[in-house]
Amino acid sequence: MLNPLNYLITWLRARCRDENGQSLVEYGLIIALIAVGVIVALGALGVRLSDLFTGIKDKLQLPGP
Repeated sequence: MLNPLNYLITWLRARCRDENGQSLVEYGLIIALIAVGVIVALGALGVRLSDLFTGIKDKLQLPGP
C-alpha cells in the first residue's frame, strides 16, 4: 500500500501528463484573441459606419413643409 505522500506524487504526475486541460486553455486563448480583434475592428470602423448611416438617413429624409 502506498503512503499518502507517494499517492499524492503519483496522482500529480498522472494529472500533469493529461493534455486535455492544455488544449482547453489554448482554445480559450484563441477565442480571446479573436474577440480582441473584433473589438478593435469595430472600434476603428464604428465612426465610419455611424457617419455612413447618418448620411444615408439625411438623404432619405422627406422635405419639411
